[in-house]
Amino acid sequence: MNFAQVPIFIITRILILLSRLLRLIILPIIYLITWLSGDYFHKLDERHRIKEDWYIIPYFLKSVFSYFFTVRRHRFQTWYIFIKQVELNGDRLAIRYAKPLAKKGEYELESFTYKETYDIVLRMSHILTYKYNVKSGDYVALDCTNKPLFLFLWLSCWNIGAIPAFLNYNSVGKPLVHSLKISDITQVFIDPDASEPIMKSEEEIKNELPNVRLNYLDENDLMSVILNPSSPTFLQEDELRSPKDLTDFKAAMLIYTSGTTGLPKSAIMSWRKAAIGCQLFGYVLHMNNESVVFTGMPLFHSTAALLGVCAVLSQGGCIAVANKFSATNFWKQAYLTEATHIQYVGEVCRYLLHTPVSKYESIHRVKVAYGNGLRPDIWQAFRERFNIEVIGEFYAATEAPFATTSFQKGTFGVGACRNYGTIIQWFLSFQQTLVKMDPNDDTVVYRNKKGFCEVAPIGEPGEMLMRIFFPRKPETSFQGYLGNEMETKSKVLRNVFRNGDAWYRCGDLLKADKYGLWYFIDRMGDTFRWKSENVSTTEVEDQISAANPEKISQVVVVGIKVPKYEGRAGFAVIKLHADVDQISDQEKINILNKTLAGLQESLPKYALPLFVKFVNEILMTDNHKVLKKLYREQELPSGSDSKETLFWLSGYREYKLLTKEDWYGIENQTIKL
Repeated sequence: MNFAQVPIFIITRILILLSRLLRLIILPIIYLITWLSGDYFHKLDERHRIKEDWYIIPYFLKSVFSYFFTVRRHRFQTWYIFIKQVELNGDRLAIRYAKPLAKKGEYELESFTYKETYDIVLRMSHILTYKYNVKSGDYVALDCTNKPLFLFLWLSCWNIGAIPAFLNYNSVGKPLVHSLKISDITQVFIDPDASEPIMKSEEEIKNELPNVRLNYLDENDLMSVILNPSSPTFLQEDELRSPKDLTDFKAAMLIYTSGTTGLPKSAIMSWRKAAIGCQLFGYVLHMNNESVVFTGMPLFHSTAALLGVCAVLSQGGCIAVANKFSATNFWKQAYLTEATHIQYVGEVCRYLLHTPVSKYESIHRVKVAYGNGLRPDIWQAFRERFNIEVIGEFYAATEAPFATTSFQKGTFGVGACRNYGTIIQWFLSFQQTLVKMDPNDDTVVYRNKKGFCEVAPIGEPGEMLMRIFFPRKPETSFQGYLGNEMETKSKVLRNVFRNGDAWYRCGDLLKADKYGLWYFIDRMGDTFRWKSENVSTTEVEDQISAANPEKISQVVVVGIKVPKYEGRAGFAVIKLHADVDQISDQEKINILNKTLAGLQESLPKYALPLFVKFVNEILMTDNHKVLKKLYREQELPSGSDSKETLFWLSGYREYKLLTKEDWYGIENQTIKL
């Protein structure tokens, strides 16, 4: 029999039955063996994650083939997943919002069920369609802060068939105009709380983009209309929402990269990623229709939008949002919204650890904290203080085709961003890999005499690649950036392991351990070379934090150029728990030399930071990621304004104040670094 001729619904039913068989028969056998075998099987399961694999695999088979069926029916958009949840979980909560009140630290809880959200979205859709003439296929920008209004506008665009583009509400001037231009935006809907930057740029927008319509919303008036049950509604026709030429690798939404290394790029978030990708992610993170995911991360980023909103709604759970991240009130908001899951990004967990003890941190319902950027040096401290059972560290890039995940308990796998069982690891080896880097340049992949790449050895950093399954049509796996073909092509690496293959370049260095777990090392280019050795900035940052946690609050390490020296020297930017302006230079030297004693035991000489600067604030993106590019441009010996105080490591023995005399000696190489 030709398998390809079997109707897809029969294949789907067979696979669903097989997945149920796995769940009903094999999983109980595994649990029985676990119970009978005691500690031995527990240790075996900890290493091979057998139970977790069998939790994921049946669901994966059922979901993927069900998704293929929806693609065949041309009903693959996330809108239809939302409709299904309205039917199944209409009376359950879909949205919660900790609305800030006038009194600081006080909140009013707003809640909307799936049915209420659906009705509100249809009323909003009527307004967008008949008042603003939004049509299927339009690119519409949303300039909103975190609030239900953002979600209502977003879902209304999906109902109509328009593609929402999520503007960074801090963006102003040239980056803002560029964002609108490259995305073919027809009009912008502006939340009053996000209006100031765009008002400052209004003249520039009108001059360069006269056809773009700026809609300043009256939130109170708009909300009164869409919350009124008697207001008219609009449900788009399926044929217009899902035209025949729409494919699942076309844009569901546009999300902008931060633009820290240039102007923002408009990353295409495909329907495939927003639908089946987020559905699987939510299940791997153990979300269900009783889950409440709380996020204070901006909804205009993929972490909150895709891995927060889309992931939990796909499981029939509730998304809880804060207007902005507040370390002081985080646990109060998590408690009020009854969160079961919380999101973190970048240095958020370190901020929370540095807050005074709050009564809410011990009475919340949170069991899972997930995100990316949790450092190993505070991993267990964060879990223990806030009574978190599971850390879900993942690796993802805004434009990447896939994400890696972990569901880490106990002590095994601390720091890993890819932590699956042996079976799934084997399966993923066909889809994801780490390739060896050129020993002289960590931004270039190594190629052997045959011109092909090689898999990075265990423990050695390698660039993460993700397979593009149809090399002649890379857009089916990696959609890239709207309006930027050059940047899109630069992310595709060809002829990797054989002629004609194609892989997406993540641009990040990871390493694997002997158990198959993967760990994030650094951004390519953040690793710098000194004394003919590669230095991982992340590793040095972790060791500095661990060497003197009583004094050091946060640290950033980069490589900077030193005249007449090859490579880049280590430069540490340190934020203390105390105000650095109130601490004498001698006290700072004492702190550095106490830290140095610990670093000399954990780092090789070449990795020790040669220059140090103290600051009261480390500059971050709006998503709490360090702006390392700015620090790599540090001017020696005293900054661009010649007023900064720096310290340097003399003879690898002690830190001293960097004086004009010292710098003269370094420049003329009478003092050797």
